[in-house]
Amino acid sequence: MTGHVPVLHPEDAVAARRNLLLGVQLGILSEIMLFGALFAAYFVIRGGSPAWPPSGGVDRPELLLPGLNTLLLVSSSVTMQLGVRSAATGKRGMLLRWLALTLVLGGVFIGIQAYEFATNGFGLSDGVFGSTFYTLTGFHGAHVLVGLTLIVIVVNRARLGRIGADRHTAVEAVSYYWHFVDVVWLFLFSTLYVL
Repeated sequence: MTGHVPVLHPEDAVAARRNLLLGVQLGILSEIMLFGALFAAYFVIRGGSPAWPPSGGVDRPELLLPGLNTLLLVSSSVTMQLGVRSAATGKRGMLLRWLALTLVLGGVFIGIQAYEFATNGFGLSDGVFGSTFYTLTGFHGAHVLVGLTLIVIVVNRARLGRIGADRHTAVEAVSYYWHFVDVVWLFLFSTLYVL
């Protein structure tokens, strides 16, 4: 007895695409709630402190490196979106180039963040400022690493010819996540470094 392989109708493919993108959006919504809770905790702690950062030898980090990181992530959002456009028009070579540039920008972001962590002059155990700073930026950094991993998976799929003008849902789904990570960084930069 031979196995039956179901034939997908065009309507099924459209529904599958819509469902996958909805699933990604709902996953991002849960991540928004996580970061919302972390930001709420930060503002409650900060609001209850007579000075911020609290006294004790901890100074707010300089703006140069996080400003550069902001520029890198905003730029990577643009390159990611150009990759989505390339995938939708079937330009695999351009897709691979844009995604490679997105990977480089995200990788440099992580490298700068690691350098900043090593040279800040305060650590996770240095009071409430250190713990909230590293919790927020650490969670964000972990999300950037997840995003980079997802982009590598999409690059591999594109390299193998599994992404094209008619099959680019994975690129779009990963772009949603990457844009989310970028927007979270804008809030983090504003909250931790500027305010």
